Amino acid sequence: MKTIQQAVTFGVSPERLYDTYMDSKRHGAAIGSSASVSRKVGGTFSAFGGMLRGRILARVPGRMIVQTWRGSDWRKSEADSILILTFSKAPRGGRINLVHANISDRHYAGISRGWNKYYWKPWRAYLRRRGR
Repeated sequence: MKTIQQAVTFGVSPERLYDTYMDSKRHGAAIGSSASVSRKVGGTFSAFGGMLRGRILARVPGRMIVQTWRGSDWRKSEADSILILTFSKAPRGGRINLVHANISDRHYAGISRGWNKYYWKPWRAYLRRRGR
C-alpha cells in the first residue's frame, strides 16, 4: 500500500476551496462531471458518475475533510483508501494539503496523476471562470 502527498495552492481563500469540495453543485462544476457530497459525517461521496465513491468520516468546516475513497474498478477484496484534505491560508490565497493513504500498488500511478488531471487543473480553470 502506498500514500500520495500533495500540496496545491490556489488564488482563493481556503474557505472557498473547502466549500467548492463540499458543495455537490460546485464540486461537479469544478471537475466538469457529476458529483454528490454529503455534508454529514457518515454521509456518502461520489464523483464522475459514481466512478469515485466513499463516505465522509470526519470534517472540520472550512478546515478539513476525511473520507473513504475508492474507484468503481477496484476489486471487492481491495480496501477503501483514506483521503485527508486540509485547507489553509497561503500567500494570496489558499492551500489544499492532500494525504491519500492505503492505495494499492496497482492504482497508485493512475491516482497520483489523476489528482492533477481530474481535480487540480479543472479546479484552476473553474475558479478563474468564477472570478476570485
